[in-house]
Amino acid sequence: MSRVGEKIKQAREKNGLSAKVLAKKLGVAEKYINDIELGRKVANESFIARASKFLKTDLNDINMVVTDEELMKEKEILRKTPKPKAQKSEVWTDAFSSVIKNVPIYNYSLTSIKGTKELIVHSNKVEGYPQDKVLYLEIENDEMSGFRILKGDLVFAHKVKEFSNNGIFLIDHKGERKIRQIRSLGNSKVLLISNGGSLFTETTEIKEINIIAKLERIEIKL
Repeated sequence: MSRVGEKIKQAREKNGLSAKVLAKKLGVAEKYINDIELGRKVANESFIARASKFLKTDLNDINMVVTDEELMKEKEILRKTPKPKAQKSEVWTDAFSSVIKNVPIYNYSLTSIKGTKELIVHSNKVEGYPQDKVLYLEIENDEMSGFRILKGDLVFAHKVKEFSNNGIFLIDHKGERKIRQIRSLGNSKVLLISNGGSLFTETTEIKEINIIAKLERIEIKL
């Protein structure tokens, strides 16, 4: 067992967590946790940083630095350890377990990328949504300040074509790209709601709007 693996196992058990639960929290496969704890794999810096933060334990102290000699010993142990035949599902799980996606940050037109944010891809999804559908929006005005969505905030979103009642969406309406809460009125009519200090509503036909993305989480700019 490597020093890092031993430290992770001690912290995990101290927190009353199974390897399966820890793996889920860190967005990796349970087998990956087991392999690190048994010294079969060497944890990369990104994983150690996430594990340290979640377990509230410093996994990078000087006493845990792996020397070349220790690394060679671990590799020799790994070489001599019989490798079980992995099922196809395990292979794919490992392949996606530690993938990081640079999620683009867009303006409302989705034509200008202002930057990226790293999020973990798990089972080919980012936070439960297809990884090719996720994005961040940089809020361009205070039209939704009543919903605590302010200019400069970043909002995690995913592309959709249909609305869910009372959700908040990026839409095209009357030639303008805007963010609105959508409330169903029945009979193909919807209410578009904004609140920039005072509530403003507009009734329209659902066919008159083009739904682009649904907002899921605000990251407030401090």
